[in-house]
Amino acid sequence: MGVFLPVTLTAAAAAAIINLWLAVRVGQMRGVTKTIHGDDGGGPLTRRMRAQLNFVENTPFVLVLIAAIELSGRGDPWLAWVAGIYMLGRVAHGFGMDAETGTKPRMIGVLITMLTLLGLAVVATLIAMGVM
Repeated sequence: MGVFLPVTLTAAAAAAIINLWLAVRVGQMRGVTKTIHGDDGGGPLTRRMRAQLNFVENTPFVLVLIAAIELSGRGDPWLAWVAGIYMLGRVAHGFGMDAETGTKPRMIGVLITMLTLLGLAVVATLIAMGVM
């Protein structure tokens, strides 16, 4: 039997669903703005496209760090909570990007993303150094 990584599998599944949701929102806005190719020059379609791209830019790093920490055996039980909070933050960010100005959901999503990346990177480094 292979290695079983329940936190990583659950986080990857959640990420796939969130990415699909973000893609559907882009498609819906393409219909509203009647923009088949490209973007709408900084309007609502561009914001939704950026929300999805921002998700795609950050989530692979989070998933790799989650998998590495879980493989090390040092992620119980907090790692699942971190993964869940990260995914909720990314949903908040997606909604927050709909506004023309900065919003609390966007700010919360950005903050959660940055703290998650930093925290997981620090933990992974400490594990690699044998400190944790």
